[in-house]
Amino acid sequence: MKVKKMTTKKKGDDLFLNRLLSYLKDQFETKNVKVTMIRKNVYLVELNKDTFIMKGFSSYHRLKLQDTFTASLKKEGFINTYSFLEYGKDLPLFFDQSYFGCLEYIKPAKKPFNYYNERDRQEGLLTLQQFHQTTEKLVDRYHTLLGNFKLLEKWRERTGSFLNNLSVIQFFIQKEMVDEFLNWADWSLKGMEKEQGYFVKPPKSILHGDVANHNFLRSKQGDLYLIDFDLISIGGPCIDYLQYANRILPYINWSLEELKGYAELRPFLDEKAFLYALAFPTDIFREWNRIVRERQYMNVSRVRQVLDLTVGQFKERQLFFYEINALVD
Repeated sequence: MKVKKMTTKKKGDDLFLNRLLSYLKDQFETKNVKVTMIRKNVYLVELNKDTFIMKGFSSYHRLKLQDTFTASLKKEGFINTYSFLEYGKDLPLFFDQSYFGCLEYIKPAKKPFNYYNERDRQEGLLTLQQFHQTTEKLVDRYHTLLGNFKLLEKWRERTGSFLNNLSVIQFFIQKEMVDEFLNWADWSLKGMEKEQGYFVKPPKSILHGDVANHNFLRSKQGDLYLIDFDLISIGGPCIDYLQYANRILPYINWSLEELKGYAELRPFLDEKAFLYALAFPTDIFREWNRIVRERQYMNVSRVRQVLDLTVGQFKERQLFFYEINALVD
C-alpha cells in the first residue's frame, strides 16, 4: 500500500494520533512504535522490526468477515492478496469506536499500478479473472454472509441522486450536456431491464466491487495484488468486468475496438445486456454525486478533475454511445 504523507493543521487530528499512539504502545507493550496515516482509518505501523497496515472497521463482524475471506482466498489458491495478522494483547484492537485489523504490509513498487499503462490493464484483468475463478468456489460458503449485487437498483438510485443534485451540478456543466447524460442513462437502464436475466444468471462468484486502480497493488518484486474487500458481494463476474471496462475506457479514448482487444472482456462484448450497461454514465454520476455529498464544489482541484472526466472526454464518449446504440438497436 502506498503511504501518503498527510499534513494537517487540525489540533484535533494531532490529538487523535497521539492518543492512538499511546493506545498502541500499551497494546504492543513497547515504546518503539511509529504510526503514519495513509488515509482515514488506515495506518502504516512500524513496530520494532515489523511493519504492517492497521485498518479500522465499523464493526467486529466486518473485520472478521474480511479476515476470514482473505484466509479463504489463500486456502483456495489465490495468493495475490494480503493476510491478516495478530498483534496486540487485547484482540480485537478497539479504539475510538473502530475495530482494527492488522494486515500484512506488501512493500510497493516505485511505479504504482495505473490504468494509463497497457501492461497494468492487461495484468489487472488476468488477476481479476483468477480472483473470480477462486471465489466461484466460495459462493456457497459465503451466501448467508454476503448480499447479492443488484446492479439495476444501484444505478437507478445513482441516477435519482444525480437528478436531485442538478441544482448544483448545472452551475458547472451546461444543460444540453446534462440532458445527453440523462438520455444515455435512460436508454441504458431500459435496455438492461429487458436483459436483466443476464446479470443474475449462473455461474456466480464473489465480486470485488471496487476495481479502481488503487485496489491493485504492484509489489516491489513486481507481483500484482488485489486488495481492499470492503464491497464484496455475490453476483455474476460480468459486473466486475463491466466496472473494469468503465474504469479503463477513458485511457483508451473510449474505443470499443480497443476494448475488444482484451481477451477477458471479449466474450462479454457479444452480450446485449453488457453493451447496454456500458453506455450508462456511472462514473460521471458517481463523481458529481460525491462532490455534492461531500460539499467539495468549492474545491477547485477536485471539480477540475471531474470536469475533465465530464466535459473533456464528452465527444469521445458520445461517439462510443452511438456505436453501442447502433450495435444493439
